[in-house]
Amino acid sequence: QVQMVESGGGLVQAGGSLRLTCAPSGRTFSGNAMGWFRQTPGKEREFVAGITWAIGMTYYAVSVKGRFTISRDNAKNTSYLQMNSLKPEDTAVYYCAATSSYINTSPREFYSWGQGTQFTVSS
Repeated sequence: QVQMVESGGGLVQAGGSLRLTCAPSGRTFSGNAMGWFRQTPGKEREFVAGITWAIGMTYYAVSVKGRFTISRDNAKNTSYLQMNSLKPEDTAVYYCAATSSYINTSPREFYSWGQGTQFTVSS
């Protein structure tokens, strides 16, 4: 089964920027949209941003709108999450996954989850 591979995590100071990358391991992305989620210990996985693969329509959680930008490169089979103006509350493990839906924010509708990439925003 195809699994997404996330990369780009690390440590960044508040107000800084970071870019995460996601690509399916070894195969072409086959979903209709790709989503980014985040999770902190003891909390449910939270939707962050999504993008439809064919036309690149984007949608965001309110908490990140205006600060995060999701994009995709179809030729590279890769999605990016550019994160600016980072806050300590953005600290989490970030995951990407695919969905056969076009606009969906529920983790239950996504599949091929990656292992996640951790990043920490220091205050």
